[in-house]
Amino acid sequence: MALYSLFRSVRTELGKVCLAQHVQSLYTSCPSLAADKTLLLKLRKSTGYTFINCKKALEKFNNDITQAERWLHEQAQKEGWSKASRLEGRKAKEGLVGVMMGDNAAVMVEVNCETDFVARNEKFQQLVKDVALSIMAHHSSKGQSGNVKSVLSSDDLTKLQMPEGPTLRDQIALTIGRLGENIGMRRAVSLSVPSDWHIGTYVHGAVPGQVGIQMGRYGALVVFQGGPKEGTETLGRKLGQHIVGEAPVTLGSMDDIPCGESETRLLPQTFLPDPKYTVGQYLTLQDARVLDFVRFQCGESTSQEAE
Repeated sequence: MALYSLFRSVRTELGKVCLAQHVQSLYTSCPSLAADKTLLLKLRKSTGYTFINCKKALEKFNNDITQAERWLHEQAQKEGWSKASRLEGRKAKEGLVGVMMGDNAAVMVEVNCETDFVARNEKFQQLVKDVALSIMAHHSSKGQSGNVKSVLSSDDLTKLQMPEGPTLRDQIALTIGRLGENIGMRRAVSLSVPSDWHIGTYVHGAVPGQVGIQMGRYGALVVFQGGPKEGTETLGRKLGQHIVGEAPVTLGSMDDIPCGESETRLLPQTFLPDPKYTVGQYLTLQDARVLDFVRFQCGESTSQEAE
């Protein structure tokens, strides 16, 4: 009898365990916890993360796409900081120069990555635009008028806040987490001019895709006065094209005599869009004068780095 009672007790306990396991199995396989395919596709398209990670996020938050997206960004940022520390020593000489215009203002920025493949990625290009927007907002927030020029280093850029969202430093980490390459904001410049001055822009090899910003491997900003009333934008583009193509180092003066192919002063150089004239001669014909210019070439060595 004792043996029989023991057998019944063991069987009862085993039955309880099996029942609990069965209930747990039913719960964990409940369809409401599986990732909804429509939401999965939507989350994948809006974030750019892998299907596996998007599925994991939706399952974790029972198909709450808002919480899932927030969690994905947090994970990507954490992973990005980890990757950033691991990839810090890797060279990032590719990337894009971005040029953005505002009201009598302009910014130009260089953002670098490791490969041209990533430079063509829309997530990277969105980062370049985010950086330019942040610089423009920072420049406007100073409330300065007249001729103002600000040069920003990589350290300066990391401290800036995006118009809506995290710091640029955090945004870089988020993008590194998404793309898996070392990425850095190398340098930037912001300009604003009086209402009767002009800023010309030119980007060589411009890439399509982003609205409100020009992006390519070379860029130029040029500040000038005067010019034809109906054609200042065209004049600014021609001057920018010359600056990109001939890479002047200094402005020079209107009276400078050209010194041949090694000429590095802007005004005595042969004008690239119209070689019959020097830049100074062409400006005289247009009743205009250049006051300042900036040229960026993606990946080039700078005087600050040489020091």
